[in-house]
Amino acid sequence: MLVKLGGTLLDAPESRYSLAAQIAAARANGVEMVVVHGGGKQMTRFLAERGIESRFVNGLRVTSPETIDAVLKVFAGSVNHELVAALNRAGALAVGLTGIDALLAEAEQMDPELGAVGRVVRSNPAVLDVLVKAGFLPVVACVAGDRKGNIYNVNADQMAVACAAAFGVEQLVFLTDVPGVMDASKAVRPVLTAAASRQLISDGVATGGMQAKLNAALAALEGGVGTVRIAPGAVEQILPRILAGEEAGTRIVPAEGRAA
Repeated sequence: MLVKLGGTLLDAPESRYSLAAQIAAARANGVEMVVVHGGGKQMTRFLAERGIESRFVNGLRVTSPETIDAVLKVFAGSVNHELVAALNRAGALAVGLTGIDALLAEAEQMDPELGAVGRVVRSNPAVLDVLVKAGFLPVVACVAGDRKGNIYNVNADQMAVACAAAFGVEQLVFLTDVPGVMDASKAVRPVLTAAASRQLISDGVATGGMQAKLNAALAALEGGVGTVRIAPGAVEQILPRILAGEEAGTRIVPAEGRAA
């Protein structure tokens, strides 16, 4: 299993400790797991405190040389290590990583207009295999590199998909700050097929952040991940409920046969 944690969920210590305890408990019960996290909220605050305005193009943060330094300090630094510390406190043997480490995630520049924003082009899960088999819990920040020594800011959902597909997980769980995927009537859909997900996008029902989440989910399914779930991370004991088979949030499956 791979769990992607949104940066908003990690900002408050209470939420961070709660999620860390749930993840550590699952790991103690034998669930092999990798964690990927974002940290956009923390990044925006870090830059604002230094008088640097955050600029976005199509939802992606323009990443100047000045900003890439902040990416390392925030994503790979404070956010990653605060989460690792919380997981260790909860009893997991967590190891903080980025996509730069052991070429876990190789990226290329997405668009010169965006600066050092990368698109993951390949993922080498060898370091994840080694750590998980030895009983450790990898915690991956959304920073990638290339073989020329460049460093890229990578969308955390895309990083999660790349790692999940390369590591061969059966389930990818996006824990976020929304209750799930909603239809046109604003009702949460407990199960969606890939085709139904595409329909929500084409109909203009799923837009903005949810459209990005669904596109990430579809990419994960195409990469061989069995199922993807988008669920509310703030709900009490959300991870044990998902592991127990409860229909929390929205489960996205390749086709009707997997929706049962």
